[in-house]
Amino acid sequence: MGQGLWRVARNQQLQHQGFSGQGYLTREHGRRIAANNVSNTSHRKQAQGGIDIYHLLKTRKSKEQEGFINLEMLPPELSFTILSYLNATDLCLASCVWQDLANDELLWQGLCKSTWGHCSIYNKNPPLGFSFRKLYMQLDEGSLTFNANPDEGVNYFMSKGILDDSPKEIAKFIFCTRTLNWKKLRIYLDERRDVLDDLVTLHNFRNQFLPNALREFFRHIHAPEERGEYLETLITKFSHRFCACNPDLMRELGLSPDAVYVLCYSLILLSIDLTSPHVKNKMSKREFIRNTRRAAQNISEDFVGHLYDNIYLIGHVAA
Repeated sequence: MGQGLWRVARNQQLQHQGFSGQGYLTREHGRRIAANNVSNTSHRKQAQGGIDIYHLLKTRKSKEQEGFINLEMLPPELSFTILSYLNATDLCLASCVWQDLANDELLWQGLCKSTWGHCSIYNKNPPLGFSFRKLYMQLDEGSLTFNANPDEGVNYFMSKGILDDSPKEIAKFIFCTRTLNWKKLRIYLDERRDVLDDLVTLHNFRNQFLPNALREFFRHIHAPEERGEYLETLITKFSHRFCACNPDLMRELGLSPDAVYVLCYSLILLSIDLTSPHVKNKMSKREFIRNTRRAAQNISEDFVGHLYDNIYLIGHVAA
C-alpha cells in the first residue's frame, strides 16, 4: 500500500513540474528533430560549390537495402577513379553491371600502360576499330606466348603491330614490362645481343653507389646461375655503362672500366661468401680490402671498405 501511494504522489509531482511521460517524450522528440535539422543544414552548406554530398548521403541511406551505391549516380570523375583500382578481370566483371563506365577507353589505356609501359603502337595513329581493351587482351596473350617461347612472343607482338621490328623498340618494351618470365628473358637476351646492348643503355646509374647500381642492373637483366661467358659479358657492359654515367666520379677515384669490372666480380664473390649458408668462415672486411686492392691497386682502402659494408648490411647484389 505504501509503494502505491508513493507512485501516486510522484506522478502528481511530475505532472505539476510539466514532466509527464507523454510530455517528456514530446520534448525529447522535438530536440532530436532540431538536431537533425542542424545536421542537414550543415551538410547542405558543405555541398555548395562542389559535389552535392548531402544528396549522395541521402541517396545512400535510401539504398541501404540494395547494397553498394550505383556508380552511375556518382560524378564521372569519381566513378572512373573507383574503377581505376580494379584489375582487368574485375573490370570485365564490372562491365556486366556498369557497361558504359567499365568499357571506357581511359580505364583500359591506364591498365595497358601500367603493365606494359612501352609499346610502339602507343606512339602511332590508332588503326580503324582500335580499342585499348582489345590491345590489353593482345598484350596479355603475347606475354603468355613469350613466357613459353620468347621468339614466338616477339613475333606475335610484331604481327599485331604492337612492336616494331627494331632492337631498340624491343629493348624499351622489355625494360618497361614486368610480366615476362626472367628465365625465358635471360635466354632471349643471350641470343639477341643487339637487344641486350640497347637494354643496357636504358639504365641511368648517375650518382649511384656501385653495389646499388649493380643490384638495379640485375633486377632488369637477371644474372645467370653459373659463371660463364654470358656473366662476363653482362659485367663488361655494366662497367662501361657505369663509367659513362659517372665520368666525374671515375676521374676523382681514378677508376677505369677494367677496374670497375674487377670490383663487380669482387662484389659478386663477396655476396656469395656472406650470404651462403654453406660458407662457414666468412670473409672479413680486412681480407676483402686486401684481396681487392691486390687486383686493383689504384683503389682507395676507404672506398673498398664502404663496398664491404654495403654488402654486409644490404645483401647480395645479384639476388
